[in-house]
Amino acid sequence: MENKEKAFLERIERHKGILYKVSKLYMDDADDQQDLFQEIVLQLWKAYESFKGESQFSTWMYRVAINTAIVFLKKEKRKPDRYEIPSENIKADESDVDEKELQLEHFYKALRQLDKIDKAIIFYQLEGYSHREIGDNLGISEGNARVRLNRAKEKLKTIIQKQGYGL
Repeated sequence: MENKEKAFLERIERHKGILYKVSKLYMDDADDQQDLFQEIVLQLWKAYESFKGESQFSTWMYRVAINTAIVFLKKEKRKPDRYEIPSENIKADESDVDEKELQLEHFYKALRQLDKIDKAIIFYQLEGYSHREIGDNLGISEGNARVRLNRAKEKLKTIIQKQGYGL
């Protein structure tokens, strides 16, 4: 049992960037991101017995992480709304903000506005997955993955432009 736990923890440590990306992609608030991260690790541990090694661990991990994020997001939407001050009302000191960080923030903000499938498609594409792999992971055809990816990119571009960034 101890070897199993050690192997699991080593694999999680090696691929934890995936978990951070999924958490940030699906949740706005840092506390919610941390909650989602922990929920994904819990679900990975529960499903670890089912990992047969027929695919790479990271591929299996992506699937579990995205499915967990989608379920978690549904649960979050059932919670009472919390009042948040929109970030666009807060002026950031541009001299302190690195341009790359600003770009990433606009990108993640736009991504959060996409539906859950479009988020997953963009995420897989950013990770270098082929159209076939995206389709296989999401249970859609390769052609459908290609079309949905192009549509998701267009939606993302429109959202970013509406945010006033990249004009």
